Amino acid sequence: MVTIGIDAHKRNHTAVAVDEQGRQLAQRTSGTTSSDHLALVAWAARFPGRRWAVEDCRHLSRRLERDLLSGGERIVRVPPKLMAEARRGGRSFGKSDPIDALAVARAALREPDLPVARLDGPEREARLLIDHREDLVAERTRMISRLRWHLHELDPDTELAPRSLTHLRNLARLAERLAGVEGTVARIARDLVGRCHELTTEINQLEQEIATLVERLAPSLLAICGCGALTAAKILGETAGIERFKSPDAYARHNGTAPLPVWSSNRSRHRLNRTGNRQLNASLHRIALTQARQHPGAQALLARRRANGDGGLEALRVLKRRLSDVVYRALLADTTPAPTEAA
Repeated sequence: MVTIGIDAHKRNHTAVAVDEQGRQLAQRTSGTTSSDHLALVAWAARFPGRRWAVEDCRHLSRRLERDLLSGGERIVRVPPKLMAEARRGGRSFGKSDPIDALAVARAALREPDLPVARLDGPEREARLLIDHREDLVAERTRMISRLRWHLHELDPDTELAPRSLTHLRNLARLAERLAGVEGTVARIARDLVGRCHELTTEINQLEQEIATLVERLAPSLLAICGCGALTAAKILGETAGIERFKSPDAYARHNGTAPLPVWSSNRSRHRLNRTGNRQLNASLHRIALTQARQHPGAQALLARRRANGDGGLEALRVLKRRLSDVVYRALLADTTPAPTEAA
């Protein structure tokens, strides 16, 4: 078995082939077009039974993965954290593309159960839409901050409730108030109000599109108490295919809800896991907070953990770990095709 590690960049990719002991066999740097990837596969044809290990940076490696998978190649994804650890443990000091590619290959040798790459499915559409919405929301937030300063300069007595400028009706009323005001500050404020109105309209349309998509892709996920359409879309996009995780424990490790053991001798202890996919972890945290207020089962679990001596945050982390398993089963249920009835 020969493992070919790839250090992916915007303009070029560096490949290093290693044997089962991690010894370097060959090295090649190629471009990033489909023809360059075809030449890379031709170069690797000398190694039968090969597999590719690609650093998990999707925006840089997506085209490479798609071309390799279309050619029937096998690919595993190496998290950047594992690659960095392999590089620090190597005998070659410094940092370069060949050193990084070698570290990727050796990390893939050391870790047997890495996620397997596959062609993009409908989850990518959910991720693109939710990421685009978040970008628009961030842009609107910056504009609202500037708008509030201009409104304060025009009239220091103006009091606007928090988050009031994210509603179309409030923006329309504000535009009417500014219509007859003269001056450069007022003109800029009117422009900002108009742009906020456009962004809010686009954000609302995106939310409706995301809700329709998630209802089709993940009905079981939406059935979980506290999991709305936006949270479900974030979970779908960041998970990128639940079937690539072999067990609920592997998924919990990926999303950072599995506690880390930090004990020795006779005292068993665990601490908070600050690794893993933080976007997934934040989504589970939102679901946990909602269930802590509304779900009787979650409230009973939190009360039981507090009665046993856990603090509030520790009890909430236990709930998040349980929710990770619930989300895992829901995603599996949404992925598994429903059995057809016999005629």
